[in-house]
Amino acid sequence: MPALVVGPMLRYVDSDSASIWVETAEPCTVAVEAGGRTYRSPTFTVHGHHYAIVDLVELSQDIASYTVELDGEQVWPMAGRPPSRIRLLPREGVRKLAFGSCRTSVPHDAAHVRSHGDDVLRAFGEHLPEAAEDEWPDLLLLLGDQVYADNPSPDMLAYIRSRRDTEPQGEIADFEEYAELYRQAWTETEIRWLLSTVPTAMIFDDHDLRDDWNTSQPWREQMARTSWWRRRVVAGLGAYWIYQHLGNLSPAERAEDPLLRKVMEGDGGQALDAFADKADAEPTSNRWSYARDLGPARLIVVDTRCARQLTPGDRRMLDADEWAWLEEQVSRPTEQLIIGSSIPFLLPEGVHGVQNWNEALCDGKWGPVVRRWSETFRQAIDLEHWAAFRRSFEDLARLLIGLGKPVLILSGDVHYSYLAQADRGPVFQIVCSPIRNPLSRMLRWANVFTQFSIATLVGGLLARSAGIPRPPFRWRITKGPLFQNALAVLTLPDEVTWYGSTGEVVKPIDSVRLR
Repeated sequence: MPALVVGPMLRYVDSDSASIWVETAEPCTVAVEAGGRTYRSPTFTVHGHHYAIVDLVELSQDIASYTVELDGEQVWPMAGRPPSRIRLLPREGVRKLAFGSCRTSVPHDAAHVRSHGDDVLRAFGEHLPEAAEDEWPDLLLLLGDQVYADNPSPDMLAYIRSRRDTEPQGEIADFEEYAELYRQAWTETEIRWLLSTVPTAMIFDDHDLRDDWNTSQPWREQMARTSWWRRRVVAGLGAYWIYQHLGNLSPAERAEDPLLRKVMEGDGGQALDAFADKADAEPTSNRWSYARDLGPARLIVVDTRCARQLTPGDRRMLDADEWAWLEEQVSRPTEQLIIGSSIPFLLPEGVHGVQNWNEALCDGKWGPVVRRWSETFRQAIDLEHWAAFRRSFEDLARLLIGLGKPVLILSGDVHYSYLAQADRGPVFQIVCSPIRNPLSRMLRWANVFTQFSIATLVGGLLARSAGIPRPPFRWRITKGPLFQNALAVLTLPDEVTWYGSTGEVVKPIDSVRLR
């Protein structure tokens, strides 16, 4: 009997089209009935799993309710939940953009609520049916660590043990396990309904593959010496392409995707594996970054993981091809620029200085012994943000302050939330992290310390000791740190509110207008 495994997920939406993504238990034809019309697409198969994206085109108004059929049998909407709706992108542009990162899929029993807190995304799934129309976000942007391949939940660990006892122990090994990882992350009732009715855009961060993914060339060399990493990275990037990346693209962009054409022709496992292997070995062979026009604002979501150039002495967050693409994107006419970066651009200034200093030492500034120690230090405490790729930081800083238009950078990763503001030009960074994966008490105190002027002084002195020039501009943290699990809502053009939850109750944590 046809059945949904994951989905339906409402992915790309604009002013006259919408895309519905599904995974099914068997090959079939997926039909979506919406607004009196039926849209169909056959599934494609990859490693024994079956997927489809159904594009609803030439839409003229919002859809109050849609249904999904598999080979003529209705499997959606979900019993006991409200109808799934489609709200088209308003022609005047996005009004509310929700975003966040870092969500673990552990159980919701008392023990895991104590250790991981409440799941704010799940709480939003409970809250939205009762929310006023103007509370609904037009887009949900998930900025990394949608799944934790290197730290699976107890249920996922049980699944792994049921099928193997080989390396890597306690981590995801192959495509089959990635498929189960995504299924567990996205099929809880409240999450499933939320993702069926709020459009989503996504980008990976390290835990979607593994902690510190592509932090440095020595890290890549170390992982290449393991017996299992190549299979893992091929499975991880292949699964990301299916579960996250495809839905980021418009119907027109997907129609031009040569890999999608290949996998639609038959069992696409071999084609997908070859693509993923090359995407890891040759990052310029593929682009994970993407851009969307959201009315008067333009959203650019940047790959800050796979597109890195890791050459010692010339590290870049974005390689030459990716940087040229970003320059072209930001130069397009728009009233307001929104940049999604899974990792923060503006850290507390003291931390920024430490990362500048560490990069210089990793490049041999103080000799080979210190270089080896500095690389260990870099990996141990995650010194891998934009500040640790100083040349790219300075290039982007100069680019943004030269635009002469408002720039909002949305980030996650660091497991606390804050607002940073540059002292030159209307450049703001809004960080929201985690959705569900809080810092320990000790790390919270450590991050509070970084906000003090003495930490800024120490970081600056370390950077100067290694001959690092001062950044192109200064900035300050004007809100935060906020350590609660949270989801942020950006009300365009200039207001952000962080929301937390207690059980199923969603409530504001803090709010600020960008000035």
